[in-house]
Amino acid sequence: MSMDFWILLTGSLAAVSCAILGCFLILRRMALIGDAISHSVLPGIVIAYMVSGSRGSILMLVAAAIMGLLCVFLIQWFNQRGIQSDASIGVVFTALFAIGVVLVSLNARQVDLDLDCVLYGEIAYSAWNTLQIGGVDLGPRSVWLLGGTLLLVLAVIGLFYKQFKLCAFDPMLAAAIGIPAALFHYVLMGLVSVATVSSFESVGAILVVGLLVIPPSAAYLLTDRLGVMIGLSALIGIASTVLGYALAVRLDASIAGCIIVAAGALFAASFLLSPKHGLLSAKLRRSRLSRAA
Repeated sequence: MSMDFWILLTGSLAAVSCAILGCFLILRRMALIGDAISHSVLPGIVIAYMVSGSRGSILMLVAAAIMGLLCVFLIQWFNQRGIQSDASIGVVFTALFAIGVVLVSLNARQVDLDLDCVLYGEIAYSAWNTLQIGGVDLGPRSVWLLGGTLLLVLAVIGLFYKQFKLCAFDPMLAAAIGIPAALFHYVLMGLVSVATVSSFESVGAILVVGLLVIPPSAAYLLTDRLGVMIGLSALIGIASTVLGYALAVRLDASIAGCIIVAAGALFAASFLLSPKHGLLSAKLRRSRLSRAA
């Protein structure tokens, strides 16, 4: 298969995973938690490298996911003790990221373990890093990793959709009827952590932050039903990947940057043309009311 196909497949898998999780983050007013997780996992990555001596070990993925969960736990812990949620996010992820930077400077100065390989990634190289078992080339590792992540997200959200839905809209009611809202909060944050970490060396965590926020925000403007919102968000994420890659090829520019530009353009279109919440629709309604008055 062509490199274009693998790049589009990799981006689409990441976009759909992030779109599904991003819908719940938008409803819970925690859109930037993905940005916090993407920075706070750096200490886990460095510690895993110090233990294993390799950037490619599964230990690095596990350690990064654990640090992501620790970040979420600390944010929630500070928030429950009177610190505002945005301040909690800022304090925790900057502190953990700074610890990671110090560990890199002390223990990995001669190793390619910098921000480029940890945070930004490069989707264009994903097709070259293939998974081989018994001498058989099974395709890019990123496709298998992100595909497994998507299946995990679909399985967990599908099994507990009603619980996640109620916890997103009214966590107090969920707790009152016996649903462990705190548990489902940490499960959701764990899924966000896994989706973010699994995208480091393929699409890059910075691109994941955009895909977690922009497609769900655009879908939020187009519907008031969560199920429809999730489907529209996934479609917008895939469309952003395809349009962004086409733009990057035409302009010979950054693929990740063009994907986010395309997502931003689709959000702008939703903001202007949404039948219920769009800017133009609101102006038309006001014009009709003024004429009627």
